[in-house]
Amino acid sequence: MFRSLSDFIMDIAGGQREATAFGADDYRLAAAALLVHVITIDGVVTQSERSMLKHVLEQRFSLAGAESDKLVELAIAKDAEAVDLYAFTSVLNRALDDAGRRRIVEMMFQVAFADGTLTEFEDNLVWRAAELLNVDTRDRVEIRREIREEAETGGERQD
Repeated sequence: MFRSLSDFIMDIAGGQREATAFGADDYRLAAAALLVHVITIDGVVTQSERSMLKHVLEQRFSLAGAESDKLVELAIAKDAEAVDLYAFTSVLNRALDDAGRRRIVEMMFQVAFADGTLTEFEDNLVWRAAELLNVDTRDRVEIRREIREEAETGGERQD
């Protein structure tokens, strides 16, 4: 109801609603905030981590450069105001099936391995998020192994 009222006001005012608005309950924003948390958890954000973050978001969510920049900007703000991971994982649990939640864990490992190493902080964060996303330990360990091998071989999967 509020959305239609907002659309009506925008039409009257002659404004345009942003084509890709990332609302608070948008699973893409929740996923991006988790990824931002992964790259910042060890206190060092490298250029390779920033690049991988942007690449993963653009690839997984079919975003263009400006859209992914906006999503990252919003995700940084969401991460800064969040008190725990549940704020993000609850949105993802409602929006995604099992395969989608496993893809989120994969994305988290991709950005964590972007700088060539997986710190204990990053690994622990992904473990906690995977638990909240109901991704079982066996799947999480397998995803971590696959992404580690991919990172070690320069991006080529060893399937």
